[in-house]
Amino acid sequence: MMRTYTQLIDACLQEPFDKMVCHFTRPPSLALGDLSLPCFPLAKKLKKSPMDIAHELKDAFHSLSFIEQVVAKDGYLNFYFKRRQVIQDTLLEIKHKKHQYGSNESGIGKTALIEHTSINPNASPHVGRARNALIGDVLKRLMTFEGYKVNTHYFVNDVGKQIAMLVYATQHEEKVTFKELLQHYVRMHEAMKDNPQIEEEIFKLLYAFENGDVSVRKSFQNIVDICIKGQVGLFKDLSINYDTFQYESAYIFNGALQEVLKQLKTTGNLEEDEEGRLVLNLEAYNIPTKAPYLVLSRKDKTSLYPLRDIAYSMHKAKTNTHVNMIVLGEDQKSYHQQVSAALDLLGYTAPTPVHYSFVLLKDGKMATREGKVVLLEDFMSLAIEKSMAYMKENNREVDVTTAKTIAYGAVKYAILKTANHKNVTFDLEKALSFEGNTGPYLQYSIARIHSILDKCQFQEDEQIDYGLLEEDLVYDLILDLLFFNDVVAKALKDASPHIIANYVYGLTKKFSTFYHQCSIIHAKSKALQSARLALIKGVIQVSINALHLLGINVVKSM
Repeated sequence: MMRTYTQLIDACLQEPFDKMVCHFTRPPSLALGDLSLPCFPLAKKLKKSPMDIAHELKDAFHSLSFIEQVVAKDGYLNFYFKRRQVIQDTLLEIKHKKHQYGSNESGIGKTALIEHTSINPNASPHVGRARNALIGDVLKRLMTFEGYKVNTHYFVNDVGKQIAMLVYATQHEEKVTFKELLQHYVRMHEAMKDNPQIEEEIFKLLYAFENGDVSVRKSFQNIVDICIKGQVGLFKDLSINYDTFQYESAYIFNGALQEVLKQLKTTGNLEEDEEGRLVLNLEAYNIPTKAPYLVLSRKDKTSLYPLRDIAYSMHKAKTNTHVNMIVLGEDQKSYHQQVSAALDLLGYTAPTPVHYSFVLLKDGKMATREGKVVLLEDFMSLAIEKSMAYMKENNREVDVTTAKTIAYGAVKYAILKTANHKNVTFDLEKALSFEGNTGPYLQYSIARIHSILDKCQFQEDEQIDYGLLEEDLVYDLILDLLFFNDVVAKALKDASPHIIANYVYGLTKKFSTFYHQCSIIHAKSKALQSARLALIKGVIQVSINALHLLGINVVKSM
């Protein structure tokens, strides 16, 4: 099985030239080489100048058959590849591996557990909640692509105060629909402000639930089932699926919470505060929170979410997966540190967090309890309507399936192209544009390549003269295809979907430049046309692979 060129170069690096502190980069122009190795990070370690290190390291690469020339200059080691060989090898490997091209197979024989979404089952989710699910789904796709056996968890809060509020609000209703839950939730939130007694009744429901009241448990389960079915249905429509639903109540009724409290008591950090609540003293961990205590129960000793979360996290840790990951909003950073500290006290390793920032409305952040939301279901319907209207205005063929594919791709891409740590201020009009850094632009580019391949009746078994692909812009495009696996590796290592999004947008722009400067249909010869068709066949395959990792489908015509 062919290894990538960067992997082959890595194999030639021996100590003290440690590849962990010395990383390859793409030079800003082909004149400076196809790949560079900055030697500056090695200078302190080796107590030599970067220039001297580059000259010494140069000799380590003479055995690589695909290297045309290695130049040591200004502390950089610049590699020039044998172009024809790289072009041929890259396009043949894409042809051979197809949908698996770009995988480093780093997860073969390994398992991974990722928890994402896990929103409260109290209402239809708003657009902001979708970012968690979208990021989590990409990470699952990346790990699956790399060969991991992935188990996707959804942690269901079926016992919290919010569920009790809905049980109380709907106790006299004969039938409750998923869409109605948000209205009930907002109404109860407002009612509690004016009538504290309602909150007392809600706490009584929680106490009855945790102490085995059968009818109350049935009422809780009914509300949760309605909500989870509705939420999961919406995400399934976005091709986001879950393998395991873990319910918080399970840890109440299987004795896990009492076992956690028993173990925490032995640490000497479990205390009871002046209100009678059980709290965990985490002062030694210096977590940046308002108070160094993690509250685990109410004064009546009914459990709070952190206690149940600790029990669940212990359960996940015991699965001994190679990767244990959780997707959380940036507002959960301190809380996750608290749970991690609690797990550390008990001798467990916490899941690796992937934090993300908010999806904003033009006038600020969304808040479910205030009803200040744009529901995901309504938003996606509007996106489909606008997609169909946009296609009509631009004299494109319109059908619902294509419009839905474009709309969903537009929304996903608009969120995923932004780095996790940055806010997304969503603009649906811009997201649905067929120009610029948008999902429809990428989908249209793929449809255009399909059209060219069909028109020219390209046959994959044709003999290709790769030497005819001699333009610099062609070779630059090939190098993007060559290094796709490095992009995949970095996106997974950094848990950053935007790396894939940026890559496929850059690839699409380079294809567009090639398309306008190098005629395919009217190429000077049949042999040149076949070579260029082989090139765009490689481009379309890698583009499809990249978009698949983002959960974005493509269409053959639009």
